[in-house]
Amino acid sequence: MEARHLIDYRCVTVNQQELCILDEIDFHLDAGEFVYLIGKVGSGKTSLLKTFYAELEMQDGEAEVLGYNMRTIKRKHIPALRRKLGIVFQDFQLLIDRTVTENLDFVLRATGWKNKQARVNRINEVLDMVGMSTKGYKLPHQLSGGEQQRIVIARAILNNPEIILADEPTGNLDAETGKHIVELLRDISSRGTAVVMTTHNQQLLHEYPGIVYRCEGRKIEDITHEYNRFQEFDGETEKEQNNNNLNKEEEE
Repeated sequence: MEARHLIDYRCVTVNQQELCILDEIDFHLDAGEFVYLIGKVGSGKTSLLKTFYAELEMQDGEAEVLGYNMRTIKRKHIPALRRKLGIVFQDFQLLIDRTVTENLDFVLRATGWKNKQARVNRINEVLDMVGMSTKGYKLPHQLSGGEQQRIVIARAILNNPEIILADEPTGNLDAETGKHIVELLRDISSRGTAVVMTTHNQQLLHEYPGIVYRCEGRKIEDITHEYNRFQEFDGETEKEQNNNNLNKEEEE
């Protein structure tokens, strides 16, 4: 029996304020996959992410996320769906008047964790996973942008989500810090959690390969092969260069 996709979209159309954003698109996501969504501003990347957590409705097609039919999902079932997702926003959205630990504890209590010691243990686990085990006492404004984004990722993985949705997670960070954030997300992905990440940073796609979808002209297209081709070309070029160097040495 064929395994069910975590996300399975077929001929899906998405409108926003009566404007067609995405038209008859297909999209599939499986466990452990690391997927980039690229495209110009307004191409539909963020709109697509919003449909995954029922923030934006679809007009046509078949759409399933973690077993939920997104065309017919009832409002009362949306919180249960979202507990299976981890969402990472570009602008962090941390509670500014609460410490890191209090931010994470707030999420756990809101999602049904009643045992205080269990919450403390889980907070310590996720802070250690994102390299922030000594920062629990700090307020958000006392952290750098990269540190705040690590806390946002810690918040996203608190409930062991099957999917992480990251909307431009490196957009407000310098290049080096952005790389560290992608490395962290890829590490999480390697443990079985699927990651879908929107980005404008083409360099990341070359340095940290994944599945690549491009949003353009109200469509999305899997263009992973284009990046694989470039990588193969680079490898072949290097091989040819080595051969040329050997030939030169022999001639000399």
